[in-house]
Amino acid sequence: MSRPWTADRGDGTYRNPVLAGDWSDPDVVRVGDDYYLTVSSFGRVPGLPLLHSRDLVNWTLTGYALEPPAEEEGEPAGPRHDGGVWAPSLRHSGGRFWIFWGDPDVGIHQINAEDIRGPWTEPHLVKAGKGLIDPCPLWDEESGRAYLVHAWAKSRSGVKNRLTGHRMSPDGRTLLDEGEVIVDADLIPGWFTLEGPKLYRHDGWFWIFAPAGGVETGWQGALRSRDFFGPYEERVVLEQGRTEVNGPHQGGWVRTGAGEDWFLHFQSRGAYGRVVHLQPMRWDDAGWPVMGDAGEPVSVHPKPDLPPQPVAAPATDDSFPGGRYGRQWQWTAAPRAGWTVPHSGDGLLATCLRTADAHDLRLLPNVLVQRLPAPEFTATVGLSLDSTEPGARAGFAVLGDAFSWIGLERGPDGRVQLVHRYAETVAERERDAEYARPAPGGRARLRIEVSAGARCRFAADTGDGFVPSGQVFAAVPWRWVGAQLALFAAAPAGTGPAGTALFSDFRVNA
Repeated sequence: MSRPWTADRGDGTYRNPVLAGDWSDPDVVRVGDDYYLTVSSFGRVPGLPLLHSRDLVNWTLTGYALEPPAEEEGEPAGPRHDGGVWAPSLRHSGGRFWIFWGDPDVGIHQINAEDIRGPWTEPHLVKAGKGLIDPCPLWDEESGRAYLVHAWAKSRSGVKNRLTGHRMSPDGRTLLDEGEVIVDADLIPGWFTLEGPKLYRHDGWFWIFAPAGGVETGWQGALRSRDFFGPYEERVVLEQGRTEVNGPHQGGWVRTGAGEDWFLHFQSRGAYGRVVHLQPMRWDDAGWPVMGDAGEPVSVHPKPDLPPQPVAAPATDDSFPGGRYGRQWQWTAAPRAGWTVPHSGDGLLATCLRTADAHDLRLLPNVLVQRLPAPEFTATVGLSLDSTEPGARAGFAVLGDAFSWIGLERGPDGRVQLVHRYAETVAERERDAEYARPAPGGRARLRIEVSAGARCRFAADTGDGFVPSGQVFAAVPWRWVGAQLALFAAAPAGTGPAGTALFSDFRVNA
């Protein structure tokens, strides 16, 4: 298995980021010798990825906590690129795992399970309302009470820079009061855009770890109070300083079985999305947390004092056995039956979905995506198009607010051609990036080479070796999501089957 990025340096140290892909808004919990992490999934399906580690450095993707909703009648819903699951919190209490998250257009939800592998309960709406984001629960063992804190999205509510607290029923289903603002950062000199709170109890204090100052330019703060409802005193505990780690933004604190403290947080890296860093943490003489190297992020550091583990990273490669795709893939919208076709061999047999949006990948629901896995890598996939429908196409893309793809299309003359197209951020329709050329047998091997700065070079092999195509494409993120590698199959609007496309042997190499 190829690994374009690993954090474990093999000498007892690790390098940051420990997760080089777009694993946004991480939260972490320890149960026994195991560490579990979940992240935002926004509009991608399935939602709430679950990662596992035994040393906080080597992580694997084990599954998802939020499965797609049941199939509905009518046209499939389109992508919700800036909606869906925002900034979850992961906790373990009362023998159960709990995940709370905010959908900025609906409200705060929770699910829970006895086993991290599920089954997870159906989503329960804890608090309805627009702009309710970044919820975090706390079951206080000292008092036997439960609490919830959340932040606000100004884009939906007109409110930001404050945290609201509630008493909560121990079963996590009901809030016991109307809530009150427990931290108003407008009253803290120099603090703005306070969000992403994580709530803890430590050393007789209620603690809120929360970033402020903005995703790209801010810092990590810590706030403490003897009473949940405040007042809170605050301190900056991690900031960019002399390093190249901008942000650094929200994350979660975890204590190992050996008593070491660590903090996982994200850093926004443009088209690469929000990558995850691991910081050592200690408590100073005044009882405040100190993260990283005296409050600045570390780039290389000794690993946690935990048993050695095999070098690991989330999977990228896929041979699609039996027509099934691996856990590393998500859809851009809730999938429907028939988008892929099971079969007895290897390769993903994708249906050319008829849609009026076939010329804008940003609007297609049936796009299968995975994260850019490293700053530099090369990804390849085989493709054959089995369709007699003029305009039917399938391809391999880098997808964000702008996109570029290379693939196959059935032309009006009945021949299959290799095409390369792109769309700028403001464009409503794609344009040719290169002149079309024949694809004998309707087959090609497609390649995207990503270099520093997410600069993407496209190439294809139609039987005479890989030939470069088009100009360098500079990938860009979606609003909250990094650019993604994408596979799709589509056809013009109409009736009746439009054929299929077979993707095979997806490989990523450093």
